[in-house]
Amino acid sequence: MFQKNTKIQNTTLFTAIVTSFLTTFTGSALNLSIPGIESEFATNAVTVGWVITIYTMSAAVFSVPFGKLADVIGRRKVLIAGIIMFGAASVACSFSGSIEILIGLRLLQGIGSACLFATNISILVSVFPGNRRGEVLGISTSATYIGLSVGPVAGGFLNGTFGWRSIFITAVILAAVALTVAVNGTPKDEKNSEKQKTDVIGNLLYVIMIGVFLTGFSNMANGYMGKLMTAAGIAMLIIFGLYENKQASPVIKPSMFTGDAVFTLSSIAALLNYAATFAVTYLVSLYLQIAMGFPSRQAGLILIAMPLVQALLTPKVGKLSDRIEPYKLASAGMACCALGLAFFAGPGMSGSLPLVIIPLLIMGLGFGLFSSPNTNAIMSRANKADYGVANSIVSTMRTIGQSFSMALVNIIVTMSLGEKSLAETSGAELVRTLRICFCIFLALCIIGTLISLKRGENKENDI
Repeated sequence: MFQKNTKIQNTTLFTAIVTSFLTTFTGSALNLSIPGIESEFATNAVTVGWVITIYTMSAAVFSVPFGKLADVIGRRKVLIAGIIMFGAASVACSFSGSIEILIGLRLLQGIGSACLFATNISILVSVFPGNRRGEVLGISTSATYIGLSVGPVAGGFLNGTFGWRSIFITAVILAAVALTVAVNGTPKDEKNSEKQKTDVIGNLLYVIMIGVFLTGFSNMANGYMGKLMTAAGIAMLIIFGLYENKQASPVIKPSMFTGDAVFTLSSIAALLNYAATFAVTYLVSLYLQIAMGFPSRQAGLILIAMPLVQALLTPKVGKLSDRIEPYKLASAGMACCALGLAFFAGPGMSGSLPLVIIPLLIMGLGFGLFSSPNTNAIMSRANKADYGVANSIVSTMRTIGQSFSMALVNIIVTMSLGEKSLAETSGAELVRTLRICFCIFLALCIIGTLISLKRGENKENDI
C-alpha cells in the first residue's frame, strides 16, 4: 500500500524539509524588517502590519481549494506550481516601489505558500507507513522550526547589512533549491481511480467566505464596514456548509468533522494554538527594537530562543507520538504556551532581558510538544484519498489561526495607537498595547488547552 522504495521515501522527506523551511524562514526573517519597511515607505504601524497579515491570510484562503485540487489532478503538480509562484513573487517583492505593491506581491507569495502547505505533508505521509507517521512528521515539523530559528538571525543580519529586500533575494535562492528537489525527489502522481469533479462553486464560496471574514475581522476597529464583512463571512460559512452537504464531491467532506470528534477537536485545538501564539515573535521583535532599543541583528539572536527549542524537541516528540496518545502531548504543549503568554502579560515586559528569554524558552517547549503530535492526530483520522484535503485542513487551521492572531494585533494597535507610526510611539504606550495583546492570547490558549484535553473523553476514538 505504501511506497517501498527507500530512496523515494528519503527524497520525499527531504522535499518536505526544504519546503517547510522555505515558507517559515521567509516569514520569520521579515518580522525583523518591519520598522525598516515602515521607515522606507513612510507609512504607519497599521499599514505595515499588512505586510505580514496578507501573507498568512492568502495562505489561509487558498490552502483547502489547492488541497482538493491536488487530490484531483495530482499533489506533485500543485507542489511544483506553488514553488514557482512563491519564487516569482519573491523576485518581484525585492523590487517593490511602494507599500501597496509590496502588500499585493505578498498576497501572491501567500498563494504560492498555500500550494506548498496543501501538498508537502500529504505527499510525505502517502509514502510512509502509519507506524512511522509521527516520526517523519516530527522531522518535517522540525524543519519548520529551524526556519523559524534561522529566520530572525539571518533576517536581522540581512536587514542590518543589506536592507530588507535582501531577504526576498534569499527566498528566491531557497525556492530554486526547493524546485530542484521537488522535481527530482518526489514520486510521480498516481492516477486517481475515482473520478472526482472539481467543485467550482464550492471553491469560490470557500475563498470568498474566508477572505471576507478575515479582511473584515482585520478591520473591525476601522468602522462599520469591518463589522459588516465579519458578519457576512460568518453567514457565508453557514451557506457553504449547507451547500457542501449536498455535493457528491465537496471541497470539504462534512463527515470529516461531523463523524469524528477527535478530528474536529484536533483541528480546533490547532486553530486556537496558532491564534494565541503566532503574533508573539512579531510583538516581541517590536518590544526588543523599540522599547528596549536593540538593533535588528541582536533582536534576531534573542528571538532564536523559542524556535531553537522547538527544532531540537520536535523530532523526538513526533516519534514519541507514534507510541503515546498525541492529545496528551499536545495538551501539555498548549499548557506550556499558556504559561509563557502569562509571563509576557506580566513580568516579561518589565525591561529585563532574562524575563524576555524565559517565556520564549517556555513557549518553545510548548510548541515542540504540540505541533507534530496534533498533526499526527489529524492525519491519522483521514483516508489516503483525502490526504490532500486533510493536510490542507491542518494548514488552514494554522494559517487562519495565524491570520486571526495578526488581525487581533491590528485591531488592538489601531484602537491603542491610532494612526501613529512605530517611531512616534513611546515605550510605555507600546508596552501597554503589547500587554493587552498577550492577555487576549492567554485567554485563547487556555480555551485551546481545555478543548485539546476534551479529546481524552472520546475513548472509542482514541488515537
